[in-house]
Amino acid sequence: MEPISRVCVYCGSAGAVDARYREAARELGQRLAEAGIELVFGGGRIGLMGILADAALAARGRVVGIIPGRLRDAELAHPGVSELVIAGSMHDRKRLMAERADAFAVLPGGIGTLDEMFEIVTWRQLGLHDKPVFVVDVDGYWQTLRRLLDHLVAQGFAASLAPRLLEFVPDVGALMTALTQTEAGGLPRSDLL
Repeated sequence: MEPISRVCVYCGSAGAVDARYREAARELGQRLAEAGIELVFGGGRIGLMGILADAALAARGRVVGIIPGRLRDAELAHPGVSELVIAGSMHDRKRLMAERADAFAVLPGGIGTLDEMFEIVTWRQLGLHDKPVFVVDVDGYWQTLRRLLDHLVAQGFAASLAPRLLEFVPDVGALMTALTQTEAGGLPRSDLL
């Protein structure tokens, strides 16, 4: 079993959110660094993304930010990451993030976070990768999403999604436990992405 050494985290870029979500981002960044797991994220300095990266860096972790040039040029790129990759587009950003990760974690976020999560789960469903996807349900944030996914299954539009394609975990502690007990997934098939 090959351990997970790089985790791509999807999360919100909004800063004016509940303290519970900011704390979860901080805790995850710190704990990934302490476990020697590289953080791959969207490269932003604002919102939960910035909190996550700052915490990982403060704990001496390796942090790889991947951001489209347009967002970097808008001065949104995190200036202190270990490596900053400039992507040509949002599509390139998501592909590069997927290629650099062994697993994915989804913290609270908005439309962009949902977009990233649904795309990576769809890629897994299509067999483009076999990397684990964890949805971190901080204080029940993702329960409405879980009900929606159950509804899709109940209406016949999807086969069982959880835990086949993604796994819900209640908090950062449970995520860290799951990461240590899960084998790293295979690389995406770049020819199909």
